[in-house]
Amino acid sequence: MGAQVAGEIRSLATCARLCGLLSLYEVTRMYYFIEPMTEDDIPEVQQIESQSFTTPWSANTYRREIRNQASCRYLVVRSSPTPPPARHGPAPQGRRPGLLSQIAAALFPSANGSSHSCPIIGYGGLWLTVNDAHVTAIAVDPLHRGRGVGELLLNGLIDAAYELQAQLLTLEVRVSNSVAQRLYVKYGFQPTGTRPRYYTDNGEDALIMWTESIGTPEYRQRVSQLRRQLYARLQRQTAGRSALRV
Repeated sequence: MGAQVAGEIRSLATCARLCGLLSLYEVTRMYYFIEPMTEDDIPEVQQIESQSFTTPWSANTYRREIRNQASCRYLVVRSSPTPPPARHGPAPQGRRPGLLSQIAAALFPSANGSSHSCPIIGYGGLWLTVNDAHVTAIAVDPLHRGRGVGELLLNGLIDAAYELQAQLLTLEVRVSNSVAQRLYVKYGFQPTGTRPRYYTDNGEDALIMWTESIGTPEYRQRVSQLRRQLYARLQRQTAGRSALRV
């Protein structure tokens, strides 16, 4: 990313300290944090999937996607009543930590233990097709919806698209899902067409959405500003509750 993004990371880290949160934050005494999906996570992911989608994937499909590190990224969001344990060891070969994980590491002290004791409350994924990153899913446990978890996942997937050196982002969303559409528009997605009767449960059309180039300074600045707004939103959610340990 070079010196420009290094400066952005420092700036975002300062903002995160002022606002008190980034990819890890506390809502009703609960931290939410992102990490890569593993094969051990599949049963929990499928529970959330069953509450969100009517045509679930098989466990083997998830395994195949997770193992395909050349063109796929899948993430989970976990909840914890305490700051999550530190990750030890280097990042996988060929992958750089995203902005979210870099700032999170700066915000929270090291801790021992395994994050796998923390329940999964959301997940998302994408795959690379030539130069385009196709968002395949974003889903959140119904008990945790409306708290910014979906937006947090979208930010993680944007970082994943950068890791894969994608130039554009695309996705499909139900034409009736106005809440999700508003989130995507906020992050630069625009409708470009429809897929008739895309959803097999009720024959609903899918709205096709694309971003412009995510590598431009303008798009990077847009995401930086939106992350600051996300910090502010999460700060308001924690007002009057237990303070974060920063």
